[in-house]
Amino acid sequence: MRKTGCAPNGRPAKPPRPSWLRVRMPHGKAFEDLKRLMRLKALHTVCEEAVCPNMAECWGGGTATFLILGKICTRSCRFCAVRTGNPAPLSMDDREPFEVAEAAAAMHLRHVVITSVSRDDLDDGGAARFAETIRSVHGRVRGCTVEVLVPDFGGDVEALRKVVDARPEILGHNIETVERLYGSVRPQAVYGRSLALLRNVKKLSMEVLTKSGLMAGLGETRDELLEAMADLREVGCDILTVGQYLSPSARHFPVIRYYTPREFQELKESAQAMGFAWVESGPLVRSSYHAERQARTLCR
Repeated sequence: MRKTGCAPNGRPAKPPRPSWLRVRMPHGKAFEDLKRLMRLKALHTVCEEAVCPNMAECWGGGTATFLILGKICTRSCRFCAVRTGNPAPLSMDDREPFEVAEAAAAMHLRHVVITSVSRDDLDDGGAARFAETIRSVHGRVRGCTVEVLVPDFGGDVEALRKVVDARPEILGHNIETVERLYGSVRPQAVYGRSLALLRNVKKLSMEVLTKSGLMAGLGETRDELLEAMADLREVGCDILTVGQYLSPSARHFPVIRYYTPREFQELKESAQAMGFAWVESGPLVRSSYHAERQARTLCR
């Protein structure tokens, strides 16, 4: 006889997916044009690789988050849909920074978001490629603001300095979850190291806005989420995103529970009370959700 609340394999039963998490499939001319442009320039987007639920909305509006440094990650976080393995060596004559800038110009973007896989195989974790891409976009698209979402660079402050010196308007690094869950969700990351990165950005330049993101539904408590938010404010984080964790497959970390829209609103109000300059909190919120609005408001 099966135990109440358990699946046939003995694991905890997966909670039913609520109606507010339904999203429409990407379609339309703007989506197809953007997809064609990315393939033409041999570019990748985290929207596709991470199976973002907002791809229909963002691509339909002509925006996307560029994924540089390839699409194979050297880490194996249990929440992430991006492939893990041994990436190909980085070519120094790669045209990727130029192509990202050209794509941004072709899309008439006013704000560009650039992220990457983790590249622990590289001496600087890919920091120099980030810097080159930032400078390429600034040089090619007049008046365009640039936001980067970087890995932790293994705690290398000099690698981080390369990115900060390129003067992105916003530098993000997601802590993703609460400290207690790092061992099971982010086994190759360190909670304190991620916080230190955000603190070090402010030490290197007070002009750069910092940003971080949290997922809800991995088994954390509300108090733990509030504690993580307070930790982010303590290191001077300016922008916070909070969204529902959605497991990419049965092989990934399971969804423990779904938060309601009301709970996300309450988390937003708590974060705002802590002093964040901008908070995005909702079931479908991801790191770059409404990123252009944030930049237009805060980067003046």
